[in-house]
Amino acid sequence: MGYTEHFNLEHEPFSNAPNDKFFFNSDQHNQALLRLMYSVDSNKGLAVLVGGVGTGKTTLARRMLGSLSLDKYESSLLVMIHSAITPVWLLSRIALQLGVKSPDSDPLKILKQLYERLLQIHNEGRKAVVLIDEAQMLQSRELMEEFRGLLNLEIPGKKLLNIVFFGLSELEQTMKLDEPLAQRVAVKYTLKPLSVGTTHSYIAHRLRVAGSDEVLFEESAIDKIHAYAGGVPRLINTIADNALFETFLRHDYIVSDKVVNSVSEDLGLKKHQVTDVIESAVAESVDNLVQTDDSEEDTHEDLEAIDSMLEGFQEG
Repeated sequence: MGYTEHFNLEHEPFSNAPNDKFFFNSDQHNQALLRLMYSVDSNKGLAVLVGGVGTGKTTLARRMLGSLSLDKYESSLLVMIHSAITPVWLLSRIALQLGVKSPDSDPLKILKQLYERLLQIHNEGRKAVVLIDEAQMLQSRELMEEFRGLLNLEIPGKKLLNIVFFGLSELEQTMKLDEPLAQRVAVKYTLKPLSVGTTHSYIAHRLRVAGSDEVLFEESAIDKIHAYAGGVPRLINTIADNALFETFLRHDYIVSDKVVNSVSEDLGLKKHQVTDVIESAVAESVDNLVQTDDSEEDTHEDLEAIDSMLEGFQEG
């Protein structure tokens, strides 16, 4: 039994399944997309988006693909699900998705077919774009060299193919397997975890899309969600979904911070996620304390505030 009817929701608001309807256009996701589209529209060749697990890279890749209209672009999205792929497989898959009807088994002949197809796309006044998700899985020098070769497909003054990598931070090391390729990165952007304020906006957005006129969470509960999730959208979704279900089971209508504490502990997130947040918050408070010229009384109050912060987390 779900909780949607209990909260008068039309859909589950915090599913981690890709759904463009729930896309949250945070400032950094908007900035990332603007930069990646600039790279493509300017024929820069190679752009890279990196971020931690669950920060929204795949969502952004799908969003970008949806922004590449057929009248202006010939585009494709490839998701790397394992590291055992071969250069020939990679070439033939890219060729196939860009419109080469029967890719040859010989890699040199595939490149010739692909070059001819890219010229055709160029003559149609369109741009060829290949998006590679989970690009950190391409863990061989041969594959990196293959991408460098693809970027060499050009005509005087213009590249015929634009490639965008989406991957975890280790992608940067993977690309260094072929240093000339790493040096060809024209645009790079890093996705970071959401701030506390953005987490509030994110949760409100997803609830609104799901059909709710109310936030359904106490403000302190959202603060706790951010702390346990470390600002990672995927973990925010998981905690919020479990918290709504637990609140439904308790026959309540507003998620409390106690419920968030309970479900986060059940998910095994408490010890793994909160420690960094405590250290960061206390470090920031101490820095502010050192940098200000407060009176002895003000300093005492600041120290009490830090103690209170620690007690609050410990109680949670």
